[in-house]
Amino acid sequence: MIGLGLRTLLAKEVRRFLRVPGQTILSPIITTTLYFVVFGWSLGSRLKEVEGVPYARFIVPGLVTLGVISNAYLNSASSMFVMKLQGTITDLLVSPLSYGEVLAGFVGAAVLRGLLVGLLMWGVAGVFTGFGMAHPVEAAVLLLLIAIAFSALGFITAVWATSFEQINFFPTFIITPLTFLGGVFYSARMLSPGLRRFTLLNPIFYLVDGVRHGMLGLSDAPGAAGLGIALLLCLVSLGVSWWMLRTGYKLRG
Repeated sequence: MIGLGLRTLLAKEVRRFLRVPGQTILSPIITTTLYFVVFGWSLGSRLKEVEGVPYARFIVPGLVTLGVISNAYLNSASSMFVMKLQGTITDLLVSPLSYGEVLAGFVGAAVLRGLLVGLLMWGVAGVFTGFGMAHPVEAAVLLLLIAIAFSALGFITAVWATSFEQINFFPTFIITPLTFLGGVFYSARMLSPGLRRFTLLNPIFYLVDGVRHGMLGLSDAPGAAGLGIALLLCLVSLGVSWWMLRTGYKLRG
């Protein structure tokens, strides 16, 4: 059962991002819709199909994954950093809530935002490309694990960071480049051998590829690779987050 304290923290975090829906929900949907229109329709007129799937439909799983990753990360990172900056995180740490409950509150709200944005983005894309899905349970489980992993990574970054510039460093210089180079707009089979080997070193490629397999039934990598990497990211990021809370790393004093 979820205790009153956890429910209160979770509700507070959810209300926080729902107060500004234009920024937290509508903005990423508009941005991704523009990606879809620009890349899907402009390139789709020249590149009709990828592995037998219309190009506009082929890029949908990657865009949904990008939306889930970005919003899950930013929600926990911004919320945690503001509380640390204001000093209110100390009050939360001395409350009767356990470290696991505190972490669950931040991560749970961030996961909800990430999945909500991903679902809405999939719905927008479905209007243009259709709503069919090859393996819906696989896609849903993988997106959930991705949201949890990057929510916890956002939490870790916020605890470590000392400025908003450091908060934005991770998504700007790591997440977004790795995602765009992770097969969102192309299949790894379309690349030269050298670029293909480079792509296969990118862990986000396997996450995008796994979601694509769940949605479209297409895959360039072994079927369990995306699920395994997502699960490993979850365990590591949640473990580090819990350790930071337990030790008070950059949170006390």
